[in-house]
Parts: sequence; C-alpha cells; structure tokens
Amino acid sequence: MPLTTTNPLVTTEWLAAHLDAPDVRIIDASWYLPTAQRNPKAEYDAEHIPGAMFFDIDEIADTSSPFPHMLPRPEKFSSRVRAMGIGDGTRIIVYDGAGIFSAPRVWWMFRVMGFSDVAVLDGGLKKWKAEGRPLTDERPRPSPRHFTARRNAPLVRDLSAMLHNLETCMEQVVDARTGGRFRGVEAEPRPGLARGHIPGSCNLPSSQLVNEDGTLKSHNELVRLFDDAGIDLKKPVVTTCGSGVSACILALALALIGNDQTAVYDGSWAEWGAVKGLPIES
Repeated sequence: MPLTTTNPLVTTEWLAAHLDAPDVRIIDASWYLPTAQRNPKAEYDAEHIPGAMFFDIDEIADTSSPFPHMLPRPEKFSSRVRAMGIGDGTRIIVYDGAGIFSAPRVWWMFRVMGFSDVAVLDGGLKKWKAEGRPLTDERPRPSPRHFTARRNAPLVRDLSAMLHNLETCMEQVVDARTGGRFRGVEAEPRPGLARGHIPGSCNLPSSQLVNEDGTLKSHNELVRLFDDAGIDLKKPVVTTCGSGVSACILALALALIGNDQTAVYDGSWAEWGAVKGLPIES
C-alpha cells in the first residue's frame, strides 16, 4: 500500500513490511482521558513498536495556555520533531495504544505545521499486539533532521472564529463527545466546566466511527454516520470535542471520505465550557 497525502491510513501489514525503511519514522502518540488513570509514557517505556518515538501531546504544546495540549508555536514543534529524526523526506506513521484515539491528533498537528506525508496506523498498538507483531522496550536514538514548520492556518479554528461562525453559520460544527456530554446530562471529565454544547452544533460521538478491533469503519459506514448526524459533506465542517483530541478522529474520517480540509477547534469544550458568558445549548 503506497503512503501518499491522499491516504491518511496505513495497515498493520503495511507497517510490518516497512519497519526498516530508512524514510519511515514511527510515533507513539498514546494519550488517555484523565479518568482512565493510565500513564502513556510508562506504557511506551515498557513496550512499543520497534523504532517508535514517544510524542507527548501535553508537552509538545503551548504549556503557557490554561487549556490542555493547545497547539505549540511552530518553533517549539520544529525543535521537538527534529530531535525525533523527522524532517524532509520522512514518512511519518502515528499510532496509539487504544487503536484510533489520540494518534489522529498528532496526524492533524503535523498537517497544521505544513507536513503532509503523515498517516495513522489503522488499529494502532491494539491491533498490532493482537496480531502478535514485534514489540520492544528499546528507545531509538535517531540523528536530528531539518524540519521547518509552516502553519497551515485553515485547518485550525480558535474561539473568535467559532463565535463568528455563530453569526454566519458558514461552517457546520460537529461535536465528537458522547451524547450525554453533548446534551449536558453527563459530567465532564475535567472539573469546573459548564455542561452542554456550542449552539447549532451536531453530535457524532467519535467512538461510533471505530470498530472493536480499533480500526476505523469502512468508507460507506463513515458516510452513513455523518449523514445520519445531519452533516452535509459538501459543505465546510469544523470538528470539536472535549480538548481537541477526539475531534481529530472526525477530521481523519472526513479526510478518508473526501474532505481533507476539515478544521478543528483547538480549544474545544475545555475552552468553551470554561469561558464565562458564552452561549450554551443543552
């Protein structure tokens, strides 16, 4: 299976065949909600796909922001990924421990930073382990590469853009949180946040897009799910969620079915639900 900018997914079979390819860099982007009480870095240290580097979305972020894992400045992003041996001519494969959960966030981050040759491992570490493929606790030591981030602003929305969209309704907003959190009947995993959703947004829980083995659902199933959620695939879409992670699962799915310019609201509900005075529906 060729890896191209129009193919944002690769299979475990493809990665197994390309583990030793000199141009392939593998990233473990595992991250979990605070309620999961899991330590992704410790799990990486215990076992990971050979050659994988750990990408900490809470550190490769704007750590001065009060909101979780907001996009970092391009200079910081470039510095961190250069040290991972990622640069010109590199093909990046991102995976996570849950199957398809946090890896799409890092896939989106690279695209925001102007790097397009990046794909997500379909099924992630969950499927890789189920198939009995090799694992290691050895940490690779790549040589630094040249990487220059060039921010692709159309893939990102901030609070001001989301407020403007309330007036113009130019973009459809799709929320990846659970139905209970969207409706405001289920508590948020982060304390102090209001309950509900951005007015006018639709709900498509990201878990509905993922099979039990951690792989994304088929093209036709994805199209049906977005259609059932009331999304017109011919019109612009912005995705949102709790903190900008599962929103990227929706963005990845949309890229697979033909909309690779989907924007993500970076602050998501961690920002909207924390800022006093913003309109909220429930």
